[in-house]
Amino acid sequence: MLPVLFRFTFSALWSQLLLYAVALGTVAYIVFNGWRGALGPLDSKTGTRAPATSMDRLLRAAAFGAIGAALAWYGLKYALPAGAFPGAKGEGIPLHTYGVLLAGGFIAAVSVAGRLAQDEWRRVKLVDGTWVDVEGPKRREQVMDMAFWALVGGIGGSRLLFVLVNWQDYAKDWTQVFSLGGGLVFYGGLIGAAVACWFFARANGMDFLRLADVCIPTVSLGQCLGRLGCFSAGCCWGDVAPSDAATAVHFPGSGVAQDLFGQVSGASSLAYSSQAEDVRYVVEATGQILHEAAPGAVRMADWVAAHGHTLGVYPTQIFESVGQLILFVGLMYARRFRRFHGHILSLWLMAYAVLRSTVELFRGDVERGTLHGLLESLGAHGLADAVPLEAWYNISTSQFISLCMFAFGAVLLARGGRSRAGEAAGGLGPTPSAA
Repeated sequence: MLPVLFRFTFSALWSQLLLYAVALGTVAYIVFNGWRGALGPLDSKTGTRAPATSMDRLLRAAAFGAIGAALAWYGLKYALPAGAFPGAKGEGIPLHTYGVLLAGGFIAAVSVAGRLAQDEWRRVKLVDGTWVDVEGPKRREQVMDMAFWALVGGIGGSRLLFVLVNWQDYAKDWTQVFSLGGGLVFYGGLIGAAVACWFFARANGMDFLRLADVCIPTVSLGQCLGRLGCFSAGCCWGDVAPSDAATAVHFPGSGVAQDLFGQVSGASSLAYSSQAEDVRYVVEATGQILHEAAPGAVRMADWVAAHGHTLGVYPTQIFESVGQLILFVGLMYARRFRRFHGHILSLWLMAYAVLRSTVELFRGDVERGTLHGLLESLGAHGLADAVPLEAWYNISTSQFISLCMFAFGAVLLARGGRSRAGEAAGGLGPTPSAA
């Protein structure tokens, strides 16, 4: 497990100047893409767009430039040492394995979604004696453009849900909402990205359910790699497993975790940081967690401090990664049997809800939000005591969302099926003119 692959530092003047040049070039490239990708107003009757005017391009380039400049400012402030940038923190740029795999998953998902969109909307027309696809490439480019807004909505939604389930911590200092600390929640990202894509589809005259059928399998492809990133960072970890469990894994502390070149990185896995502060007791042989001292039990914080790594826990990240890969392959095969727009989306909603709820049974990170934690935060300590952390009915935030998502998928599937059956019945019945 490699939480950090490598850390870039910028103590030398030449490296600082190079970083400034990279930041400036990145912002310029973002502005250029904003200018180049500008679109004119949409004609609601024909579904086509007029050519972009100079003002359209200028406004879009300015918006993209503002976002790029804000990101560059924040990055320079974090990476450069004091004196090289106002308010600099001198943290350098750590190359996190989690970030690399998450970015790889996003790129893979967008690439496959673009190709699927081109095939989905393929419309061949004879032009100058040659058959040309006149719509597929345009839809592919639209999906690529949509990926940016899905990314913004996903990051915003995932961060927002994390803050909501841990609001009692952020209520003390709301400025921590914008800090690099904390975490992200997949379901929040999914909801945020879905809202962004819905607005994009509406603005571009695309059927959202048809678009969702094209893109939703690639979410599982991205999550397959993203969960491997979780495994490398030691987040989303599992519950303590019996000492003889064949699947148990140990996540390293700062004195053990190494980088790609075998050097101690000084970065703890998140699982280790959590268990190092856990005052509960555990029976190592069975994995049973207790709230009071008992024969054969040891305080979790004391155990991990003595060993430099976590107790053996279930690799829930690997469980979900494998499940997501199976889900991606299965839905790609199921595409050939679609009966209505939204069919693949409904299957994904139901299948992922089952997968996630099952994996949640093995999760051990209470930071993700549970019924017990919610009751505690509301001051209902008596009710919270009636729902112990380890109880099977102490459902997590993700399990609650999974229940809602499964129900929504089932309703979508039933409505689509009835609509399809009605169309088939109407097609077989006599027409008014024949009656």
